[in-house]
Parts: sequence; C-alpha cells; structure tokens
Amino acid sequence: MQENLLGQGVELMLFGMATVIAFLTLLVLATSLMSLLIKRFFPSPSRGAGQPPDAGLSEDARLGIISAAIHRHRSKTEP
Repeated sequence: MQENLLGQGVELMLFGMATVIAFLTLLVLATSLMSLLIKRFFPSPSRGAGQPPDAGLSEDARLGIISAAIHRHRSKTEP
C-alpha cells in the first residue's frame, strides 16, 4: 500500500514538473515570436550612426536642461 502511494506521488510530481516545463517553454517561444514580429513590422526609427540622442544640443542648452531637472526635483515636497 505504501509503495503504491509513493509511486503515485512521484508520478504526480513528474507530471507537474513536465507541465511547468512545457508551459515555460511555450511562454519563451511565444514571447520570442512576438518580439520578432514587432521588430519586423514596427522597426525602430534609426538615428545617426553612433550619435547620442542630444548630439545637436549646445553645452549651454544641456546645462539649462540639467539645471531645470534638478530644480524641479528639489522643489517637490518630500513626505
């Protein structure tokens, strides 16, 4: 009786583990497929080769943006 119960427990454990592995494999495949579809049908707009996003800004403009961001951050009320 005890061996039968132990065998059923092992069988149930293996079935559960196989179910989880199958589900995770399907999940990885589905997300990979969706990623490929998104990249194919909605390509990201390309910037200049190797240019950072703010390459056209002057040094004064960058300092102004940074100063405004710091000022806005510090002006928020802290809890």
